[in-house]
Amino acid sequence: MGDNDPAGVSLPLTVALDVPSAQVLADQTAVIQDLQFVMESCRRLLAELARPESERDAVVPLALWSSAVVSYARCFSSGQRFGLTTEDLESLPLQGEVLKFHKWVIEERNRHTRHSADPFEVARVGVALATRDGAKRQIKGITVLATRHVLVDDTGVRQLGGLASELAKQTAERARTQQDVVLAAAQKLDLDRLYELPALPVGADDQPAGDRPGEAPRAEG
Repeated sequence: MGDNDPAGVSLPLTVALDVPSAQVLADQTAVIQDLQFVMESCRRLLAELARPESERDAVVPLALWSSAVVSYARCFSSGQRFGLTTEDLESLPLQGEVLKFHKWVIEERNRHTRHSADPFEVARVGVALATRDGAKRQIKGITVLATRHVLVDDTGVRQLGGLASELAKQTAERARTQQDVVLAAAQKLDLDRLYELPALPVGADDQPAGDRPGEAPRAEG
């Protein structure tokens, strides 16, 4: 029992493991974390949308929604080694046009992360003229009107939260199976070599080595 162990609990030595199966498990964990963030963002956004519009901070709903769609889309990013695919969506036990909704969310992400090809989608520039019934027609000045960001309604927020929840459950099941694959790969390695690998910082609140991932999050709403 080490003197520095919290509450007198001796923690196992955990070393970094860099094998292909561990990379898959790490990516699955990253996807689950992103999906859990989406679910929490949707939960908080629903609370914001339930408030009277006069009492809302306009920045908060927009920030929550943009963060949610960006995190969701990241799970399907082509830059990820083992990210989610449309096949994962097709295997979900959900009714309705899931793929169509997914594509719409990806487009929402694009609107929040890319410059529009048409600047007039972001702002309109007008020229202010003297009134038609005035004695003299003339240009009074230039007016710039910023386009207001339109947020999705609570139905769309619930749909995104529910979709993220089902994907998180599916990925967590795969991660549980993948842990067995990683363990089998680790058991084939030389034990002396394992003890020479760099240690990972593990605290008392972290998941002990060999434990299964926690239960997948429940659907929102």
